[in-house]
Amino acid sequence: MGTIETFTLPISPLKQDPRRIWVYLPDSYAKTRKKYDILYMFDGHNLFSDETATYGKSWGMKEYLDKTGIDLVVIGQDCSHVNENRMSEYCPYPPFEDPKRPFKMKGDGAFTAEWFAKVLKPECEKRYRIYKNREHVGIGGSSMGGLMAEYCVTAFNDVYSKAACISPASYYCREALNQKIKETEFKKTRVYLDMGSEERSDKTETVWMLAMMLETSHLFTEKGCVTWPHINVGAGHNEASWEKIVPLMIEYLYPELY
Repeated sequence: MGTIETFTLPISPLKQDPRRIWVYLPDSYAKTRKKYDILYMFDGHNLFSDETATYGKSWGMKEYLDKTGIDLVVIGQDCSHVNENRMSEYCPYPPFEDPKRPFKMKGDGAFTAEWFAKVLKPECEKRYRIYKNREHVGIGGSSMGGLMAEYCVTAFNDVYSKAACISPASYYCREALNQKIKETEFKKTRVYLDMGSEERSDKTETVWMLAMMLETSHLFTEKGCVTWPHINVGAGHNEASWEKIVPLMIEYLYPELY
């Protein structure tokens, strides 16, 4: 069985400093001296345990990784739980003004993305036997974290060769993100995008969101990336739905581990 470790890391000037980091180590980690492929993720508290998940249900990633026995290390960063700061720190550009949103949202995601690449990643490489080179390094997240995964694999394509962009909230800064993808010269990159068919009660809005995901996939493809835009039939915008696609996204991004 794999193990879960945690440690903390400064993230000032963002709130809730220092920030907890969650680490899944495969069962084989303690039995070998080899290096491991790595997947960095947002919202680490929601990945492995129902007890720490915000809404009482995790992605169940530990159970899946234990069952398959693949040699993958997964490291998740705990988001801010102070007010609505998570929304701001996971938005890479100034967001559009949504009259339905009762709070002022900022675009601090560029700082968060740089912190992942230049603080979290080097620190984890000191602590664990994980690869540094991009061919073995992925980034992933859901909702605002999915938007961040789209941004990170683009803005830091020399760091990440693969991304899991689950139910991405791209609409908050769609034009700026699209332009960034168009301007980026990508190295060999794989991108998994996923959206649930029941994420919105309004079918017109659901279709609009699916179309946006397909547009993002097309932009990545036009730049030479290999993408899989997947529709999770019957799924909503929650961890129980995202748990169902964990096998798909991991095998697509890390086929060499199977």
